[in-house]
Amino acid sequence: MPEWIYILLLTLGAGLAMPLGGCLATIDAIRPNWLNEELRHSVTAFGGGALLSAIALVLVPEGIVPFSVAVSAGLFLAGGLLFMGIDRYLYQHKSAAGQLIAMLSDFIPESIALGASLALGKGSSFLLASLIAMQNLPEGFNAFRELRQSGRLSDKRILFLFLLLALMGPVSALIAYFWLANFEALVAGIMLVAAGGILYAVFQDIAPQVKLEKHWAPPFGAVLGFVLGLVGFMLQH
Repeated sequence: MPEWIYILLLTLGAGLAMPLGGCLATIDAIRPNWLNEELRHSVTAFGGGALLSAIALVLVPEGIVPFSVAVSAGLFLAGGLLFMGIDRYLYQHKSAAGQLIAMLSDFIPESIALGASLALGKGSSFLLASLIAMQNLPEGFNAFRELRQSGRLSDKRILFLFLLLALMGPVSALIAYFWLANFEALVAGIMLVAAGGILYAVFQDIAPQVKLEKHWAPPFGAVLGFVLGLVGFMLQH
């Protein structure tokens, strides 16, 4: 099998975890009501933990390689400022796309990293794709709930949107495989900017939704999400 087809299949499979998470979010008949509430908060926390693992174990370690401390810090801060600006724009226009942006902010850079790593002959692409899929599943769940609450899109339109967004992973990975792999600093810079943006999104949009009075499972979901990333990282190294 040509390597570019392998990349296409890996990233498409990881991307399809987004609409799968959305499909799970359409199930409203979870009873009793407290279970529905605690499950939603736990899934949100799991997604936050997975995003933090992407920052700590994939994006930052890979992103800082070609840069000095000052440049690395500057790019990371730039990502945070960029996403703060996007967040303010969404707020001013009453948009409920915070979770959606958080989902894409790690899916696209990690797909780029996957394509570039295969082109350079390093890393375990299957494990990285698995980690991306495990992040996309809870993120798709949460983004679906957020978009549904806005009342602007029907369930079918949201799921169709997620299917279209799933194609962005293969496109990003193939671009990296054929063209960006020769520009290591550019790929690393994208990863650091994304890491700063994701960290902002976690504490702005995801972490505030986790806390639930008299329930302790949701915060532990963040621990489970991070452990998932840790296991993937250690298996790769």
